[in-house]
Amino acid sequence: MSWIFLIAAGLLEIVWAYTMKLSYGFTRGVPSAITIVAMLASFVLLSISMRTLPLGTAYTIWTGIGALGAFATGIIPFSEPMTLIRVLAAALIVCGLCLMKLSA
Repeated sequence: MSWIFLIAAGLLEIVWAYTMKLSYGFTRGVPSAITIVAMLASFVLLSISMRTLPLGTAYTIWTGIGALGAFATGIIPFSEPMTLIRVLAAALIVCGLCLMKLSA
C-alpha cells in the first residue's frame, strides 16, 4: 500500500507543478487553489508512505516522478524544447528510480 500512496503523491506533484505554472505566480485563483490542495495532498501521501518505506527511497521516487512528469508536462502542453540532452537527463532519472526501487 505504501508504494500506491507514494505513486499517488508523485502524480499529485505533477499536478501541482502544472497548475503552479497556470497560476502565473499565484495571481489566478482556481489554478492557485488547485496547486495548494495538490501540494498538501502530495505531502500527506508522501508522509504516509514514509511510515514503512525508507526516507531516501520514498523521497527519491517522489521527486523523480515529479521531475519526469514536469519534464513531460513542459514538453506537451507548454511546447518546451525536447532536446537530446534533456531526454538523456530524463532517461538517467528513470535509471536512478529503477535502481532505488531495486534497493528497497
